[in-house]
Amino acid sequence: MRVLLSGYYGKGNGGDEALLATLLQMLPGNVTPVVLSGNPRETEERYGVEAHERMNFQRVISVMRGCQGFIWGGGSLIQDATSRISPFYYNGLMAIAQGLKLRTVAWAQGIGPISGWITRKLARQNFAGCTGVSVRDKKSAALLTEWNIPHILAPDPVWAMESVKVPEIAHLPTPRIAVTLRNHPDLTAQRLENITRALVDLQAATGAFMILLPFQKAQDYAIAQAIQPAFSQGSAILCFSEPQLLKGVFRDVDLAIGMRLHSLIMAASEGCRAFALSYDPKINRLMEDLHMPGWDLPSLPGDVNTISQTWIDVYRNSKSLPTDKIQTLVNAAQQHRQLLADCLVSGDYLRG
Repeated sequence: MRVLLSGYYGKGNGGDEALLATLLQMLPGNVTPVVLSGNPRETEERYGVEAHERMNFQRVISVMRGCQGFIWGGGSLIQDATSRISPFYYNGLMAIAQGLKLRTVAWAQGIGPISGWITRKLARQNFAGCTGVSVRDKKSAALLTEWNIPHILAPDPVWAMESVKVPEIAHLPTPRIAVTLRNHPDLTAQRLENITRALVDLQAATGAFMILLPFQKAQDYAIAQAIQPAFSQGSAILCFSEPQLLKGVFRDVDLAIGMRLHSLIMAASEGCRAFALSYDPKINRLMEDLHMPGWDLPSLPGDVNTISQTWIDVYRNSKSLPTDKIQTLVNAAQQHRQLLADCLVSGDYLRG
């Protein structure tokens, strides 16, 4: 069975690449994946799969006609907070796939926010038409329940993604703190300055080596470069395009402070303590589910000392998730794998 995978792939975003890597890891053995990508050559080389340009619509439709299945491949694809055009792209592809009678799966979705009534109407129709649906948070599940759409609720599949140990970490001084910041309107120049000063205080209090970890180089690297000179006691910028290596970094880190959702998931799943800086409801949902400490960026304290003392307290007194809790989340994330098997192998999940 040839199955077309659609997501924010090939755009250099470590979280979305992690979702793709996990989806490929979880696909049933009878499935030949075909990936829509912003960088098809890179996707083919990295994962050993067939890939096509995601914005070449004539080619996309042609490829879709040669497939038997279609998957919305994880993440916050159906939301209009960051882009009002993006949900029309994804909804359009799903509508075409369902029109062609493909088996369609909405996999590991984080739905919303959706403010536009047209987007909401299209989303409801498309989710209702799917062979199977899984979501990664309670608010997405509540919306589907409101729409009377059957679904599975399970932790983000990246909890179950295999990680790879990073040799480059071994020679770096200990202890280590990883920081992942991204460009966003809520990260104003003043907030970035306050965060940087607080991180310097955190380093002075703990003696930690600071690892600046861009998850999407186009958005994150410039910020890492801008703040690195402040860390006179030692720092490094580490860039990895392979999601398994990104996750592996957190095996050897004592605390992660991050804006990127999947930096926080990867850290928690590898037994690393984590502190969230939220710019998006999806991060607030993770904080709520895991009781993870953090702030909404608009609510970031204006006093640098308050920020640094909070982080020092988290570093000294907080605990990582217990091993059994991590394993429970990893096991629960495997429900996304089972959904794929039910929809693409047995056919028992097909709705009439």
